[in-house]
Amino acid sequence: MTGALSLGIAAVAGPALAAHIAPAVEAAGLRALWVNDTPGHDALAVLHAAAGATERLGLATGVLPVDRRTSDDILAAAAGLPAERLMLGIGSGQLKQGAVARVTDAAATLRSRGDARVVVGALGPRMRRAGATASDGLLLSWLTPGIAAEQARQAHELAPSAHVALYVRTAVETVAADALAEEAARYAGYPAYSANFGRLGIDAADTVIRPGELRDRIAAYRAAADEVVLRAITPSGSLDDHFRFIEAVAEALA
Repeated sequence: MTGALSLGIAAVAGPALAAHIAPAVEAAGLRALWVNDTPGHDALAVLHAAAGATERLGLATGVLPVDRRTSDDILAAAAGLPAERLMLGIGSGQLKQGAVARVTDAAATLRSRGDARVVVGALGPRMRRAGATASDGLLLSWLTPGIAAEQARQAHELAPSAHVALYVRTAVETVAADALAEEAARYAGYPAYSANFGRLGIDAADTVIRPGELRDRIAAYRAAADEVVLRAITPSGSLDDHFRFIEAVAEALA
């Protein structure tokens, strides 16, 4: 397997930055721009800006939390985006009870009322099974290449057509190494992620791409999943930072 390669940013980056970098992402030959939905910032608004600046670039969310965004809200916010390029990633957010059922219901609604593909952000085995069978695939995150390959294999056994995407936090500049370490430590402190790292027997720091290892680690991850989303960790989040990130990724692929 050689999975597609995409770029991931946070919605806090804003529509203006997305509109500027999206053509560069497309020109670099990357499959899609994925946008994290964060409180106070709308991933779909960011994708509208990217869509208007590109012709064929995939547009994806990673992920829209169904505890604070209803299916109606998602469909309304996605209206006008090119469905043939759109992938709606959804997840459970902060739900403590009934998360699998809530996400499954949301996936069914979005698929029945819209034309975009839907994937489910999943950590544990129950959510992964639900995502593989009730949506168009999975969005995995914070995994080593070996564990990602095994989880993708399991998903494909359940549903051969399931699309398995994988978020990988990535820094391409030495000056972003501390920010990458801080991001890993932050996620390791979240109870759900901490429990998952414990179940898998790994540390968050095992699942990232650091400066100086871009080419080999990208190759290892692309062998594990249908699509690898390099979640850009940059020194300051500036436009120039993102252009340098895209350029480094393009050089690694050359």
